[in-house]
Amino acid sequence: MTEETPGFEEQPDVPSGATEDDAESKAASPSPEEGAAPAGDASAQTAGLTAQLDQVRTALGERTADLQRLQAEYQNYRRRVERDRVTVKEIASANLLTELLPTLDDIGRAREHGELVGGFKSVAESLETVVAKMGLQQFGKEGEPFDPTIHEALMHSYAPDVTETTCVAILQPGYRIGERTIRPARVAVAEPQPGAQTVKGEGTADEAEPTAPDKESGGPDEG
Repeated sequence: MTEETPGFEEQPDVPSGATEDDAESKAASPSPEEGAAPAGDASAQTAGLTAQLDQVRTALGERTADLQRLQAEYQNYRRRVERDRVTVKEIASANLLTELLPTLDDIGRAREHGELVGGFKSVAESLETVVAKMGLQQFGKEGEPFDPTIHEALMHSYAPDVTETTCVAILQPGYRIGERTIRPARVAVAEPQPGAQTVKGEGTADEAEPTAPDKESGGPDEG
């Protein structure tokens, strides 16, 4: 039985002529199979990162679309609130000004009769200035064509000097706020005289009709 010598370690086979440094370098360098494994892991890691990046981009696109939709809804809400606010303001102003219309009518009649003088004149003009600032506009003039959407005919007559239904007198002026009519103009209207054009046409036809020859004017004598 052979006894092992204490302290002796088996050394790797070293080709003849090779030094100990060559043997250590060979033992430290990895084999081709060992070097291929880290490259495969890197490819798998890159693929995983790419997939995660695509997921993040998709989520970012969805969140961006949600934000744009919310922003559009908010803008629509703001416009709707602003439109409702303007509408409520116009309705409130119209209700107030409607109550003042009889007073404005009295002021107009006093002005027509020359009674708008002194302190009453100053108060009346101040009131008219205030309602004008609130957007109240007066309309209705004599001679303008009758429009049933803004005029209310209280009197009707015929006139030979009009070619269409015309406002010949303003009994009460109309008032509007912007495009909103709060009271139509109350007017007297006149229409063209019935049959005026027909009579004129018949007279023209009679003038064009030839007359029979007169004996006294040199016509042929009967034999």
